[in-house]
Amino acid sequence: MRIAILSRNSALYSTRRLVQVAQSRGHIVRVLDTLTIAVEVGLSRSAAAELRMIGTTPLGITRTVGVPEVDAIVPRIGASVTFYGLAVVRQFEALGVVTTATADAIACSRDKLHSLQTMDQAQLPIPRSAVIASPRALVAAVQAVGGLPVVIKLIRGTQGRGVVLARNLATAAAVLEKVHAARRQALVQEFISEADGRDQRLIVVGNHCVAAMERVAVDGEFRANLHRGGTAVPIKPDDKSERLAVAAAKAHGLAVAGVDLLQSNQGPLLLEVNSSPGLEGIETATGKDVAGAIISYLEKMAHQHGRAG
Repeated sequence: MRIAILSRNSALYSTRRLVQVAQSRGHIVRVLDTLTIAVEVGLSRSAAAELRMIGTTPLGITRTVGVPEVDAIVPRIGASVTFYGLAVVRQFEALGVVTTATADAIACSRDKLHSLQTMDQAQLPIPRSAVIASPRALVAAVQAVGGLPVVIKLIRGTQGRGVVLARNLATAAAVLEKVHAARRQALVQEFISEADGRDQRLIVVGNHCVAAMERVAVDGEFRANLHRGGTAVPIKPDDKSERLAVAAAKAHGLAVAGVDLLQSNQGPLLLEVNSSPGLEGIETATGKDVAGAIISYLEKMAHQHGRAG
């Protein structure tokens, strides 16, 4: 099978692991820089020539070359290139290429509000949340989610960036004023104090939970992200948490997803769904071959779609 990993950096752990596993299984693998792929529409061309990319000759001359034909892709689309990355994934989808995440699924997961709306419509448990168009609506939003303290999150943000715990209205108002001045959007969310700086990351591949870890925040920090200094230990999630993670990935249309949950007094609550979860933290903490599970899923889907060449 011919597999393309859409990644801006071939040296990243996740990219290297996917390449390593795919090659060990006898597949032809290419790492394609998402931003080098040309998105062209409305042109008369054969299907084989619908994707081109910018290449460089040994003499350093830039030229356009055809994208090698592939049977499957693994989009590792960074948040900073989401808009263009989605266009590239759509082009591959139009060619019938198997993917671990469609453009629509990635877009839904990247927009925290859309993601929460999707889970709410699927009747999945989430923290009480409110989005406001103006800081003037702050008091109503805080009341709607159960009062102070509250968590304020940028609607588009990753790795814990753009997430603030506001213990009073003055702090909340100052944060929202900055967000509003920057022409960005944020949501106000209830603070689950009983989580005590802990959350869980479950990796779902093909409607199965293949690995899970609990992340613990450093002292004085409420965000448990590993990029924020948190530590991780492997866990065996309870059946309810596992079912919720699978249901959340399915609601977003994601075949591969990192699903974050909090354990509350009311049971597990879904926080976020990540369309391209990092593999280093979860594989290191659990010893599980997550990259292998992803490639196995691609093999299965490519066979079903007649692209397992």
